[in-house]
Amino acid sequence: MKRTLLLLLMALSAGLTAQTFKRTGTSGFTFLQVPMSARDAALGETGLAGADPGPLGLFLNPAGPAFGMRTPAVGLSYAPWIADISHYGLAYAIPFGFGLVGVSANVMDHGAMERTVRQVGTREFNSAGTFTARSTSFGLSFGRKLTDRFAFGLSLKYVEERIDVYSASNVVLDGGMIYDTGFRSLRLAAVIQNFGTNARFVNDEFRMPSTLRMGAAMEVLGEIGDPVRVTVMVVALHPSDNDERVHAGLEAAWQESIVVRYGHKFGYDEEDHSFGVGLRSNLGLPVDMDFAYVLFGRLGDVVRMSVQVEL
Repeated sequence: MKRTLLLLLMALSAGLTAQTFKRTGTSGFTFLQVPMSARDAALGETGLAGADPGPLGLFLNPAGPAFGMRTPAVGLSYAPWIADISHYGLAYAIPFGFGLVGVSANVMDHGAMERTVRQVGTREFNSAGTFTARSTSFGLSFGRKLTDRFAFGLSLKYVEERIDVYSASNVVLDGGMIYDTGFRSLRLAAVIQNFGTNARFVNDEFRMPSTLRMGAAMEVLGEIGDPVRVTVMVVALHPSDNDERVHAGLEAAWQESIVVRYGHKFGYDEEDHSFGVGLRSNLGLPVDMDFAYVLFGRLGDVVRMSVQVEL
């Protein structure tokens, strides 16, 4: 089963590699590439093989929650993103005996913008009210832990982007796996995100922002659950609309209650460093609160917050 899933990921990625032209800016629905959880954002989006990412892990690798979650949980995320854009996320996952089932919603609200109309015979424009723009995604996920070392997951997502009365929509698929190698605490993971057919906006056809991610994570000090642990993570990306990239992340935890994080992305023009902190408390129910601070250079910095509650 593990070999079959690996071959499937390789076959799907073949469609991403058979290109010789410059791929930058050649896909739509790019809001799907924005990280959802504050934990993953703080780690430079390297949490692919991280242990127990919670329900918000459905956005990154649908196999992750199936590998680590033991109880139902809900996750919420919010970020005042660049250019006065608001980014919201919601995920809910329930482990069953046959596997894990989850639902998710991803909303990027671009707000209201002024509509202008040119005066006939002049170069002047008059205000004609406002219009709105919004990007949304709704997902249904299934994951299963086949052995104590291997899990796989699938997410089917309906995506839509709307500007005023114009819109484009499609259905895309995420498929991922995570594998504990048995060598110390080394875990390997791979995922194909946003795989689907082309979509059309008005008269223009565009591709999906498909991305192949392959990552690894390992504790270099202590183990998960120890009083002190340090985990290093790395991810290699092959997007359909840009060049290959490498990300690295570091996570240090004390009593699994206070966690500090750092991430670095290589090969980006603006976004590079990210920092974050995580707090775990028990207020009748286990609650994880995560915060991330991401440096976007000339675009301005972004603060992301997320909360996950075990029910």
